[in-house]
Amino acid sequence: MEGKLTKDKPTASKSSKKLGTLLQQIGLNMVMAGLLILLAFLVWQRVFDKKNLKTIVVEPNAEAADSEAPIEPIEMAALPVDLSPLTTPATMGEGINRATNLKTIIPSRPRADVITYTVQAGDTLFSIASNFGLKPETVLWGNFEVLNDNPHFLKPAQVLNILPTDGTYYEWKEGDTLSSVADFFQVDQEEIVSYPGNFIDLTQSDLNAGIEVGMWLIVPGGKRAIRDWGPPAITRTNAASARYYGAGACGSIYEGAVGTGTFVWPTTDHSISGYAYDSGIHPAIDIGGQVGNSVFATDSGVVVYAGWSDYGYGYLISIDHGTGWQSAYAHLSAIGVSCGQSVYQGGYIGALGSTGNSSGPHLHFELIINGAKVNPYDYVR
Repeated sequence: MEGKLTKDKPTASKSSKKLGTLLQQIGLNMVMAGLLILLAFLVWQRVFDKKNLKTIVVEPNAEAADSEAPIEPIEMAALPVDLSPLTTPATMGEGINRATNLKTIIPSRPRADVITYTVQAGDTLFSIASNFGLKPETVLWGNFEVLNDNPHFLKPAQVLNILPTDGTYYEWKEGDTLSSVADFFQVDQEEIVSYPGNFIDLTQSDLNAGIEVGMWLIVPGGKRAIRDWGPPAITRTNAASARYYGAGACGSIYEGAVGTGTFVWPTTDHSISGYAYDSGIHPAIDIGGQVGNSVFATDSGVVVYAGWSDYGYGYLISIDHGTGWQSAYAHLSAIGVSCGQSVYQGGYIGALGSTGNSSGPHLHFELIINGAKVNPYDYVR
């Protein structure tokens, strides 16, 4: 009995070991199967989840909508599209928002009234006119009481009238009529009557009666002559004609050098500083430079004015060239010639300065031919 029991013991132990191995293999297979099922589920969820399917619909275009046989929307086959880079919980289901433009552009309307401007250092008649979109003469015509038709009277701190449009500004006087004012400024009186900035009562039978003495009127398009305060054409045969102009006036008749009809720059600097040539308001050029720079005779001739000018040009020299030409040199700091003296082209006659009505050092230079002032820039070489 004891021997039998000893013999059966190894057999039971071997069977138990095989059973354990089999169970272990089954468990491992189940784990592997589970992992495969999980992996398959994840792949299916990733690829075939309907939430990630995109349907593409082609809408009919505008031209097709107008045709007799409109094109029906076509639904394309659903394609798997990875939208994860484009959609997040914060943006999923939201449309494209248009950014709000906080800047509102309000159309500017032309003004009809007169405003004022205080002159700043460095301003010129041309720069002020340009800033307000006006012609330089309009600024003069709107400020006769301040500038007296002379751009060189412009100074910092002056308060100027700035018209809303090119034209003139006129103070109504006793005995004036719309017809007479319009004729003087060479416009149709309807231009004055209909201008909104004049506030003329159009309901009255006599429009003149509604305009009071002292009332200022804007004359759109109006113009008048501008006085030239520069030196006149002074000849050697009648130098005394400039006696009214100031202490620099000379005698009556002189003889002397005759010019060549050609002209050189009257100073070492050839730049325009301040006012360029304008036949209406500044028939000269302003040449830059430093106080004391030499000034030369642009051509040979005889000095017919040498001294102070009473009309804003400070120390002035005028030369008659004996060929129908005269030249003038203003705002000088020093005068190196005298009345009746013959001078020669390129010779020293004085020094550049800023005397008289001047906003800074420069040479006011004029050329006159047979009484007409021309642009010196077209002639100097």
